[in-house]
Formats: sequence, structure tokens, C-alpha cells
Amino acid sequence: MNNSVNLKEFAIEIRKETIKSIGNLGVGHIGGSLSIVDLLAVLYGKEMNIDPQNPKKDDRDMLVVSKGHSGPAVYATLALKGFFPKEMLLNLNKPGTNLPSHCDMNRTPGIDMTTGSLGQGASTAMGIACGNRLKGYENYTYLILGDGEIEEGQVWEAAMFAGAKQLRHVIAFVDYNKCQIDDYVENLCALGDVSKKFEQFGWYAQNVEDGNNVDQIEDAIRKAKSQHEKPSVIILNTKKGKGYSKIEGKLSCHNMPVTQDMVIEACRELDEELRKLKIQEGQ
Repeated sequence: MNNSVNLKEFAIEIRKETIKSIGNLGVGHIGGSLSIVDLLAVLYGKEMNIDPQNPKKDDRDMLVVSKGHSGPAVYATLALKGFFPKEMLLNLNKPGTNLPSHCDMNRTPGIDMTTGSLGQGASTAMGIACGNRLKGYENYTYLILGDGEIEEGQVWEAAMFAGAKQLRHVIAFVDYNKCQIDDYVENLCALGDVSKKFEQFGWYAQNVEDGNNVDQIEDAIRKAKSQHEKPSVIILNTKKGKGYSKIEGKLSCHNMPVTQDMVIEACRELDEELRKLKIQEGQ
């Protein structure tokens, strides 16, 4: 089995566990969680230097999910990688849980930064990158931003700082799914050419046509790592709710009720996708 297939299968498993955990709770941020799954599959399935048995090791690669409401997808990924038992996923956002609705580094093994107040994750990621550089580490700091989130001014202050300080071990991703909680991004506060904006702040910028394609994501990360002068940003053109046809691309899936019937339906679709994938690979 080639690595691309491994990552595609990993993404399917992440989606299933994400949907199950939200469905068990009955409501949650399913749309923006599902849109970043393929990125998470590439990062945790290949790119990141991490150790589930030693989640706090000093020279690890670190991930700041600034759009912290996508925590359910991150938790599913961490559980599948062995950071904590998969059974914990069923405690998502319940009283006393270690898996709150938004990422919390003080509660969840493998979470590197508490996030959820949109925009602030960009600044904390730059702080992490600066600290690691001062320590002499060559590790990477990864950052995931939402497209609605980058309407926040603090994101651009962080971008200006990173460019000025040439934080070349920062790789940021914009989950450009075109939707935010109230409306389409274009209708609320049009972003213009996002990659050019970052370029003007001194970043190396790329646009990925299909941000839910693991091969395209992997190629963009490879190009980002091949340059050694600037922070990098990768604009991922994704679909909100990717992987479950009933909600894919719909504004209503930002935060919504998820019934057990929906879980069954979604998992059936994903199992069929996995079956077709295995047939293509002759398994």
C-alpha cells in the first residue's frame, strides 16, 4: 500500500471517529472539523515529529489549531495515533471531560496550545516558534486558521511579526471552506487574494486547489519546507462538512445537532468510500 492510500484511509477513520463523538453528544462543530481532516491526516500521518508516548518532548513539532472549535477532529486524530484511549472520544464536551468543545492544552494529551478565541492562536504560534528558535530547535510550528477567523486583525499582526522575524519554521494553513457561522465569508467580509496578503507580509504563500486532497496537501508542505527564508502559508480550498454528503458545503453545518441516524448514514458513506479506495488499490 502506498503512502497516499494510507493517508486517505487515515482521513476516513478520523472522519468516522469525529462524527461518532459529536453524534454521541448530539450537537457540535461538525462542519469545520470535517473540513480539516485531510490536513490532520497528512500532518499526523506523515509530517509531524511527535511521540504519543512522550507528548511533551521538547523538540517535537507543534500544532496550534487556532480555529479551536475544530477540536473534535483533532481529538479523533490524537486518539487514533495513541495519545489517549479511543473510548475517551465519547466524553466529548460532557461535564468533567478532558475533551472540551475547544482545544485545551491543560486537559488533553497532545494539544499544544489552548485555543478558541479566534485570532489569538496566530500570535501564540509565533511565540512558540520564537521560543523554539531561541532553544536552537529545528522543529516546525504548524498553525491552522479559519477563513472567517482571518477577518480578525490580530491574525495580521502575527503575520507581520512572523515575516519581519523570518520565522521560517512556521507553516500556517488557512481552512478556506468559504463559510462562517452567519453567512458565506464573501458576503460578510470578503477576503480578497489571501495569498497575496500574506506575501506582502513576507510569507511564502501557496494555494491548494483541492484542500481535501492529501496528495496536494503533502506536495504543498514539501514545497514549504524546501525554502528556508520565510514563514509559509498554504491556502486550502476545502469543503465544510467534507465527507458527509448530507451536510457538505452547507452553512448550517457550522454547529448543528447530529443524531444517531446521521452517524449511521455518514459512517455508511465513509465505509463505502473506503471500500472503493481498496478496490482501486487492488486490495
